[in-house]
Amino acid sequence: MTGLSSSRNGSFEDGEREALINETNRTNASLNPQHKPRVHWTRWPSEAIRLTWSTLVRDYVNVLLVFVPLGIISGALNWDSTAVFVLNFFAIVPLASLLSFATEELAATMGQALGGLMNATFGNAVELIVSIIALKDNQIRVVQASMLGSILSNILLVLGCCFFVGGLRYSEQTFNSTVASTMSSLMTVASASLIIPATLYASLSSSDNNAKQTDKNILLLSHGTAIILLILYVMYLYFQLKSHAALFEEVPNEDMENQGDLVEAEEDHILSPVAATIALILVTILVAICADYLVGSIDSIVEKTGMSRTFIGLILIPIVGNAAEHVTAVVVAWKGKMDLAIGVAIGSSLQIALFVTPFLVILGWIMDRPMSLHFHIFETVAFFISGLVVTFLIQDGKSNYLEGGLCLGMYMILALAFYVYPDDVDEGAMFHA
Repeated sequence: MTGLSSSRNGSFEDGEREALINETNRTNASLNPQHKPRVHWTRWPSEAIRLTWSTLVRDYVNVLLVFVPLGIISGALNWDSTAVFVLNFFAIVPLASLLSFATEELAATMGQALGGLMNATFGNAVELIVSIIALKDNQIRVVQASMLGSILSNILLVLGCCFFVGGLRYSEQTFNSTVASTMSSLMTVASASLIIPATLYASLSSSDNNAKQTDKNILLLSHGTAIILLILYVMYLYFQLKSHAALFEEVPNEDMENQGDLVEAEEDHILSPVAATIALILVTILVAICADYLVGSIDSIVEKTGMSRTFIGLILIPIVGNAAEHVTAVVVAWKGKMDLAIGVAIGSSLQIALFVTPFLVILGWIMDRPMSLHFHIFETVAFFISGLVVTFLIQDGKSNYLEGGLCLGMYMILALAFYVYPDDVDEGAMFHA
């Protein structure tokens, strides 16, 4: 009897417990379709491998992950600066995609407000990490250029691609004009926050103030403006996610409704909150390492190629940091979801203008770095004109491929202008002259 009892206990441990877990999972699944089966602790290695594989094969851009170890090795072994820059440049592209994916998976398990805050915090994590490292190295021009470049690439390049690609499939797409108007107003305030320091600098430079006192006054204005912009950003989050959430509801696209072939089932999320958090931490660490080597090689790249720091920060780095958002916005625009596409493109620009840039100004204040909101007049005018063009295009709540072409053409003109724009422009000397 003792042997039989032992056999029965062993059998229960090895077989009946698994059967009981499976039956419980089936019961919970039938009662709650959102329930995810509980994985037995002995199966967690295989489950981890399955989740990793599912995450990696979900996007073709993850093929570029091979550049991550190569970029880290090249930086650690002090390879040629061009190789270090190129390898880490391509390494950050798939890491940005994974960072965006992990953020979306984690935000999906939270409420709308907290999920929106997560996306706001990590949506531009790559640009933020690159800028913090550049700020630490006192490369203020790279920081300013990458911030402005992120805004321009989103409101012109990404939005232009959305309008153009969506316009190729639908003769006309509609979106929430109220939301577009609100975003345009916020973008106008953001551009004013750059115009005011630039014009004040021009006025102070033409007066009897010495250069040191002028820079001190500009920093004082920048610190106060940064605090105000952060407050406005918090107000905007509350307005969008809580008090006036109904205004941000999606506007149905008539062309999409007529086709009827784009009705999609609710997305099945791959990662659990714990897995998404672990992925978020690991990818953030890898982005920080690759960004450190990327920024460290910029000086040598400038000397070898003749490209300006402004062009690298304004055109190249934003393309890397916004790669995942670019693809996401274009795909949803092709599917007819223009409200989501505009939310990705212009919403990301607002995050940079109202949160990331003021945050870096405050961080520079803490780190004793002269990070200010004083951009060169040419950059400020370019930002203002770009915002003006986008405001005119989205105010009617409709889009087509011609409007997309206008945005893309504007971006190409600015890219050419910034390619020939030098780093060593002395605006103070210009005004004194």
